[in-house]
Amino acid sequence: MTAPQPTRIFDFPRHQLAKADLKDCLTTKIDGEWTPLSTKNYLALCDKISSALIELGVKPQEKIALISSTNRFEWNVMDIGILQVGAVNVPVYPTISSEDYNYIFNDAEVTYCFVSDRELYDKVMKIKAAVPSLKEIYIFNEEPGIKNWKEVLALGEGLKHKTEMEARMKAVQPNDLATLIYTSGTTGVPKGVMLSHNNLVSNVLDSTPRVPVFNGAKALSFLPICHVFERMLTYLYMHNNIPIYFAESIDKIGDNIKEVRPEIFAAVPRLLEKVYDKIIAKGNELTGIKKGLFFWAVELAKDFDPGNNSSFYNWKLGIARKLIFSKWQEALGGKNEAIVSGGAALNPNLNRVFAAAGFNIQEGYGLTETSPVICVNGPTWDIKRIGTVSMPIRNVEVKIAEDGEILCKGPNVMMGYYKQPEKTAEVIDPDGWFHTGDIGEFVEGKFLRITDRKKEIFKTSGGKYVAPQPIENLLKESRFIEQVMVIGEAEKHPAAIVQPDFTFLKDWAKRKKIAYTTQEELVSLPVVQERIMAEVDEANKTLGKSEQIKKIALCSDQWSVDGKQLTPKLSIRRKQILEIYSDLYEEIYGHRKE
Repeated sequence: MTAPQPTRIFDFPRHQLAKADLKDCLTTKIDGEWTPLSTKNYLALCDKISSALIELGVKPQEKIALISSTNRFEWNVMDIGILQVGAVNVPVYPTISSEDYNYIFNDAEVTYCFVSDRELYDKVMKIKAAVPSLKEIYIFNEEPGIKNWKEVLALGEGLKHKTEMEARMKAVQPNDLATLIYTSGTTGVPKGVMLSHNNLVSNVLDSTPRVPVFNGAKALSFLPICHVFERMLTYLYMHNNIPIYFAESIDKIGDNIKEVRPEIFAAVPRLLEKVYDKIIAKGNELTGIKKGLFFWAVELAKDFDPGNNSSFYNWKLGIARKLIFSKWQEALGGKNEAIVSGGAALNPNLNRVFAAAGFNIQEGYGLTETSPVICVNGPTWDIKRIGTVSMPIRNVEVKIAEDGEILCKGPNVMMGYYKQPEKTAEVIDPDGWFHTGDIGEFVEGKFLRITDRKKEIFKTSGGKYVAPQPIENLLKESRFIEQVMVIGEAEKHPAAIVQPDFTFLKDWAKRKKIAYTTQEELVSLPVVQERIMAEVDEANKTLGKSEQIKKIALCSDQWSVDGKQLTPKLSIRRKQILEIYSDLYEEIYGHRKE
């Protein structure tokens, strides 16, 4: 059956059904069993929700919030059900504060909210009285005394409002507002990014040529679907007949990958770093010739340069892949054909090692405001370069401004910031170019390389500019360092506030027979500080004189979203870190940050 090209988000599952009724369109693990939902049954549930929302009196452009601690089929059913009646989906991060919930719910004037579990229900209930527009909260999990989403589904039984639903669907235009996504941001209150149906649909269609797998190849979904990156990919998988399996939790990703054996999944760089660290840790447990072979393969991989390696190198790499890297492949399911990396910069050296090991990591770049993809590497080396985000996707233009800022224009650029026209005008110029706030350059005249955030580049008291992100990525190559923030604005020299990788550090301390009782005591030990500074000094060898880190201070706690050091997508919050660790700043420079 021929299906028309989707123009609205809710066209995607219908487009899939017209091509094939996938038996495992969406699959969730329920009571220990992978439980599939077919395309046909998925759409039937979506239609029930749409009819139920009409029964509840939901009007076009009304805002409905979805909050889930894990990806699950109920979220997707609600998403399509909301959009089919012309309403607006407001996805909210589960990990943000109650204060942020209060701001978002009131700013968007949310009328209904659907949450995944008791903890999130309690969190929303705390602010319910302060949100006059909020009528009801429903929960996906079964909890006594709480209204369940199945009660809403039951209202849609028999599709009493089918005729109106179909009329509303027909009335939805591609340029209508579909979703309101509040950016976590590193400073200030969240901004509501308005994305139309066409913003997301165009991004799916224009990103598809970079996808190497189609029709039946399985995808594992575990990045938060409230973030536009995973959400757009969900629509992309659906459009390309790729069944989606939802991981149980971040902690069970390893097990789920082995069970599902997905051909494709998305990841953030921090997750790939942790995978690499676990692989290296297993290598360190080996002995004798096995250990020697393992680290010979790793060192060989660091010299991988596709298209430029000698035939002798490629012969050695073939051996390494057979003896060592094949086991890495098995650890990630054995069938992986693509890992899409986004959300932050991927360390080029890490990418190089994975590529040598036979993994196709496709690093991309974009923002919530660009739906999100601007550029993404392809699966083959003609449209792929390590250390870059490759070329813009189809129908998207990119240019570099005189000050080095990356500008973007295309159907993916947002409608604007909700209720904030002045903020919109700051980032979208009269010619329609979106100002990303990132600094970049073109390699070989066409491959985009991101060098830093415009607002994060600082100047030392000596007048030297320092771009912190590349330095931070370099420092995080050390197994001793999990998180780091480079500082030094208006100071004599750059320095760094470091959060050690406590799992590795404690293991190292145990091997070195270093006694301590608390993490605070551990990081205060001169032997620990000297060892981590030695790692920094090694990194300094590759940096310019004005970029070199002269001093470090170690944190005794783990950076987290709850601790306010990280955003929900695990980017560091620079302003908050400076406030939280003002004592460490004073320890480094002898005074507080003004």
